[in-house]
Amino acid sequence: MRAACAALGGVIAGFASLAVAELAAAVVRPEAGPVAAVGGAVIDRTPPALKDFAVRNFGTNDKLVLELGILAILALFAVAVGLLTLRHRLVGSAAVLVFGAVGAVAAVGRPEGRVSDALPSVVGALAGAGVLYLLSGRLVAPRPAGERPTGGFDRRGFVVAAGVAAVASAGAGLLGRRLTSAVQAGAEASRRDLKLPAPASPAPAVPAGAELDVRGLSPFVTPNKDFYRVDTALVVPRVDAGAWRLRIHGKGVTRPVTLTFEDLVRRRAVERDITLTCVSNEVGGPYVGNARWLGVRLDGLLREAGVRPPSEGGRADQLVARSVDGMTIGTPVEDVMDGRDALLAFGMNGEPLPFEHGFPVRMVVPGLYGYVSACKWIKDIELTTFDAYDAYWVKRTWSRRAPIKTQARIDTPRPFASPKAGRVAVAGVAWAQHRGITRVEVRVDGGPWHPARLAAPAGRDIWRQWVWEWPATPGGHTLEVRATDGTGALQTARRVGTVPDGATGRHSVVVDVT
Repeated sequence: MRAACAALGGVIAGFASLAVAELAAAVVRPEAGPVAAVGGAVIDRTPPALKDFAVRNFGTNDKLVLELGILAILALFAVAVGLLTLRHRLVGSAAVLVFGAVGAVAAVGRPEGRVSDALPSVVGALAGAGVLYLLSGRLVAPRPAGERPTGGFDRRGFVVAAGVAAVASAGAGLLGRRLTSAVQAGAEASRRDLKLPAPASPAPAVPAGAELDVRGLSPFVTPNKDFYRVDTALVVPRVDAGAWRLRIHGKGVTRPVTLTFEDLVRRRAVERDITLTCVSNEVGGPYVGNARWLGVRLDGLLREAGVRPPSEGGRADQLVARSVDGMTIGTPVEDVMDGRDALLAFGMNGEPLPFEHGFPVRMVVPGLYGYVSACKWIKDIELTTFDAYDAYWVKRTWSRRAPIKTQARIDTPRPFASPKAGRVAVAGVAWAQHRGITRVEVRVDGGPWHPARLAAPAGRDIWRQWVWEWPATPGGHTLEVRATDGTGALQTARRVGTVPDGATGRHSVVVDVT
């Protein structure tokens, strides 16, 4: 019984530590909380192969799984230190401070870390140590001076102390959440009250026939709620548009620029349909989506700052975008300034950017995987060279330059579906941003390739739907698809993983026709 209570005391102390830390983080900043800090440090040090495994198997729930894993480890640690107090009360209680030290080091050591970020972990650990010391004192029965321990303990005192500690911790946690919500209220209000400007350069009208009417096919425009999210932020930044600033500086910048959000939205707004793809997208994977973006051309801002691309004698060949969460993304200056619709976007599908997708401002550069182009929550742009600086993912063995590879995906029928024999619509999407798609072919069981019917082209930076009417016969079959891009290059059959610059291969599905 004493051991069980000691373990429970450790868990309550751990809960108290987290609750008080969350309250302190509400005062410092939410990203400084120990779970967010440790989780961010784990993500920073995760090998690319393991990161890909997490994204592939857990999808957009990868961060939730990480947080649950951290909490599980913390719970086991709490149980261990609780049991330790049975023999060494002071040592066991002090061991809670290890938790604080780990959180503090992780918080300060993050790319955007500040010395003050250590405070929540330290304060939380001190509170947890105090609670554990208090509870462990109730595990020894009161006895007159000089008498030996009897093996009993103060059950009633332990229950009362544990209850008070649990309630107080819950109160601290709730207050922390309330304060965090209050701090974030300004950011949420700035998004809610934002009225997007009308585009001076509207997106070209979507041509008739650009969206096929096929059940199970991805829509031409991906709704914001369904748009993929892959990033390293455990706590989604909530940035107040009124406080947002963007600085443009560095090599080759003759006129450094600092912009407010108001400055940005007053400029000539450009609206474009652009398909984005994550480098973590496996062949046939879900991390690709098409949206209508509203923003300001990035090349115009750079030229106003005096920047010239390398092809014009410019000194910088890399643009390093920095996010408020410390992420750095390196983009080739030549690609940003070659005339493509590279944007600093503040609108997505007719509404202000969702916080999850970078509000108030993010980068969108067609033709490049997101890890070298799509900085969310952007706050700083530095012009430099690839030789002088490696951005976040490049330091983790990914390539410096990553043009999107030609891919096609079968959306319907789904893998292991059981369509009925007869005419079956095999349909999906294909993409090769900034090159476009000119042909899609499908084959069955390794047989001859059949040309699919393509939807009307909407632009070379936009994915293209396709469909092939298959005269399906009963039995098991393998459907395979390939695409040809606007340069005439055929999608390769060579299957490679996502590291270091994107997956290749052909998507296939197995079905059982009845």
